[in-house]
Amino acid sequence: MSRVALKNVAKSFGPTCPVDELTLDIRSGEFLVLLGPSGCGKSTLLRLIAGLETLDEGEIHIGDRRVDHLAPGQRGVAMVFQNYALYPHMTVYENLAFGLRNAQVPEPEVRDRATEASRLLEIEELLDRRPDQLSGGQRQRVAIARAIVKKPELFLFDEPLSNLDAALRTRTRVELAQLHQRLGATMIFVTHDQVEAMTMADRIVVLNEGRIEQIGAPMDVYHRPETRFVAEFVGSPSMNILRCRIVEGAGGYARAQIEDGPELDTRVPMTALKDGPYELGLRPEFLRLTDSGEDFVGTARMVERLGERTLLHVDLANGVRVIGEDLGVSHVHPGDSVKLKAQADMAHLFDASGGAHHAERS
Repeated sequence: MSRVALKNVAKSFGPTCPVDELTLDIRSGEFLVLLGPSGCGKSTLLRLIAGLETLDEGEIHIGDRRVDHLAPGQRGVAMVFQNYALYPHMTVYENLAFGLRNAQVPEPEVRDRATEASRLLEIEELLDRRPDQLSGGQRQRVAIARAIVKKPELFLFDEPLSNLDAALRTRTRVELAQLHQRLGATMIFVTHDQVEAMTMADRIVVLNEGRIEQIGAPMDVYHRPETRFVAEFVGSPSMNILRCRIVEGAGGYARAQIEDGPELDTRVPMTALKDGPYELGLRPEFLRLTDSGEDFVGTARMVERLGERTLLHVDLANGVRVIGEDLGVSHVHPGDSVKLKAQADMAHLFDASGGAHHAERS
């Protein structure tokens, strides 16, 4: 297990700067997920750590060593790629053994390491097959096993599940999390899939245009996003964002007057707020269908029946669309008039710079 430290790391490709003076500490034994949209710099950052790209500025430390001047093979890292990168003319066993043999590891140790890795990934019966005889999930397991045999200080995963179907992706997420628990290794995992990030990470780093928007435990990032960008990017469906005017309400908390809509009493202290404009953010699970009393009235335009819950896409009278929730067994149909009740104490406020102001912790 090794700690990783990035200090003012920067990388540009002509006018494009995918990593911009980024500083980050990754704890020993941590499963850290780099999350963000395409082009945010997450894969470039991973390649910089691996040595597949050269730094323009900054330092990279793995354990007690500064490694940004070292070749990839000298850094003590193993990388699992999106496209698996297996040698097609070699058997699974030969794929596992190839790197070790190049490093002049004795053959008995090569055999022992390959056997142990194949046992961990449950691919013992595949050792004599070639990659074209394997399914996508099997190839991914082989790619992970090839990383394990190197006994690296650090594992790097570059969107390794994106080529798998939904069911296999779910199963492989669980297997990777269990593998991390067994190995206790430091792992950095790149994805644009927030479900992968939320279910696997010890901490999530949300990236946007080469900069860190937020670092935190998954539920902290979800429930207390530090910026409007994080609030909209993390969560499916996205957080509802509504323009509002702020006045002081009861107890010194902000009262949000929604544009052409209701007044909502938040739990955001007025002392944290300055002059506006402000926007109110509310996740769909806190905007629910109601029969008695309402904050929002509109027309259901789309109804997503997801089994355990139903998502209602509702057009309000002012032309704004919000997403609310109903029970899994919902009787709402497109075109129905609906009433939604807001759990306003769970609302966030976002200022003109995109900074977030949260409800006071209870």
